[in-house]
Amino acid sequence: MTFALNHLAYFLLTNLLLDTIKASAPARIINVSSGAHSGGKIDFDNLQGERSYSSFGPYGNSKLANILFTTELARRLEGTGVTVNALHPGFTSTGFGKNNPGFFMKIMGAVVPLIARSPEKGAETSIYLASSSKVQGITGKYFVNCKVTQPAPQAADRTIARRLWDVSAEMVHLADAVPEMA
Repeated sequence: MTFALNHLAYFLLTNLLLDTIKASAPARIINVSSGAHSGGKIDFDNLQGERSYSSFGPYGNSKLANILFTTELARRLEGTGVTVNALHPGFTSTGFGKNNPGFFMKIMGAVVPLIARSPEKGAETSIYLASSSKVQGITGKYFVNCKVTQPAPQAADRTIARRLWDVSAEMVHLADAVPEMA
């Protein structure tokens, strides 16, 4: 479910809306990733955690997939007037994980609000990417605190990004995903 929610949902929804988005150009697509992508790895033999699963590993993998999707979509949309960027909102107190059982999660539930960003602060980079004239025309980048930041090296692998695109399109039965540019 982690991979489906954090990657496949972005992939499918974006592709289903793409004709409308392109017709609205100039337009912006913004994907919320996470600094957790730096520990991620795209294992095509275990994308959905069927072979092995731990709570944080698949989260990092899915957030890496967000950046790879962003990079590949930006490449495919070159010249359309649509930009695509990803961001890390920072450690934000959103209530994420509150429904997870266990003693550790109860402690985290008490500590997180004390040390994490407010939801308003966590939303700043998303709002910046959606509305600032300073990022007009910038595409395929990863932002932290409203600044372009270099993601982890594995997030720059264009071969993996293209393969992930193809596998994702197959997984969601999407024949009309944005085609390769000539």
